[in-house]
Amino acid sequence: MKQFITGIALVLLAVATVAAGADKPARFSPQDKCPVCGMFVAKYPDFAARIVYRDGSHAAFDGTKDMFIYYLNLKKYAPGKSVSQIASLSVTDYYSLDLVDGLSAWYVLGSDVLGPMGRELIPFARKADAMEFKRDHRGTRIVRFREVTAALLRELE
Repeated sequence: MKQFITGIALVLLAVATVAAGADKPARFSPQDKCPVCGMFVAKYPDFAARIVYRDGSHAAFDGTKDMFIYYLNLKKYAPGKSVSQIASLSVTDYYSLDLVDGLSAWYVLGSDVLGPMGRELIPFARKADAMEFKRDHRGTRIVRFREVTAALLRELE
């Protein structure tokens, strides 16, 4: 009987653990490789980003900057794919470390925080967090997704 109760408790604990993380997107696999720089994404979970296509395929990135480089040049990095085929675009919120919607995120530029590929766009789900980070880490400006251009990315090189 004691083993049965222990077994039930373990099952309930496992179910609770899965349920607690059910609202969070799956993390990155050890095989996910950034199509822009070739780095393995799982080594950099604090900066990782992902684009998921409607057909279920995806591209994973070691940082937000590489995700934007890819997104702005799909013809080079994903021949045959288009923006209209993208189902979701996620970035890792710097404070919570949760994957958040990249289209609605706030991005801090010019801070003293470096990502895996150096100078980086640091994403946040909340504007207040982006403003606090900008102040605390000497950021130069905050931008939204649609404001990111190839010229802006060149400033980060």
